[in-house]
Amino acid sequence: MTNATATLLISCPDQRGLVAKFANFIYSNGGNIIHADQHTDFEAGLFLTRIEWQLEGFNLPGELIGPAFNAIAKPLQANWQLHFSDTVPRIAIWVSQQDHCLLDLLWRQQAKEFPAEIPLIISNHPNLQAVSEQFGADFYHISITKENKPEQEAKQLELLHQYKIDLVILAKYMQVLSAEFLAQFPHAINIHHSFLPAFAGAKPYQKAYERGVKIIGATAHYITPELDAGPIIEQDVVRVSHRDSVTDLIRKGKDLERIVLARAVRYHLHHQVLVYGNRTVVFA
Repeated sequence: MTNATATLLISCPDQRGLVAKFANFIYSNGGNIIHADQHTDFEAGLFLTRIEWQLEGFNLPGELIGPAFNAIAKPLQANWQLHFSDTVPRIAIWVSQQDHCLLDLLWRQQAKEFPAEIPLIISNHPNLQAVSEQFGADFYHISITKENKPEQEAKQLELLHQYKIDLVILAKYMQVLSAEFLAQFPHAINIHHSFLPAFAGAKPYQKAYERGVKIIGATAHYITPELDAGPIIEQDVVRVSHRDSVTDLIRKGKDLERIVLARAVRYHLHHQVLVYGNRTVVFA
């Protein structure tokens, strides 16, 4: 038996009978649903759902599932995505000089925690080339300045197309992606060293220390042109006290960043995240 599955992520205006219509599409084609979850945002008037089913015994071949489902989705004004578990996504990790999130992601991928390939690492500093080589990923040093940003982002986009990258992860990449770049490649996740929306921008641990906070956090979010304001995928916090220095906050924060980013990447790769507006539903 094959373990391959298909997953539909759907959002549409809320109305009666939606669960039955979506489930019947799978049932009538010989499918066996193994996971189903749903949420209704009453304020937005939206119904959101994730349905996963086994492909073995399903009557439609993969290339026909999308067109067949669209015939149901279109009258419902539904937005939808179709994903297959046996399609292995390709990730590019972007870094600057800090290595803790990069190493954590590479280790998890090597340990097969992530169903993905990581063939490409891009950095605006040369420091982490040895790490890249250790894990068998190609490394490109592309320095960024205010003057050369458009030219260098064009090089980055060229590499993403060359390596057939599906997702970019900013693992402590200390540069802002331009709106022009994101218009051409919007599939990117960032880890921010703060519990957003608090302490957005640079040096959040210093700001948190000066404010005397009792908890610090980390946030993984999809990247949009507005700085640190994209749809949030995952967050977590850890307690701190008056005895903690800025160095202590940074150390505790790095531990949190690893975990939060890893969770967010896992949710994304397992197609558990549905974005609507500037919000997300993360299905269990």
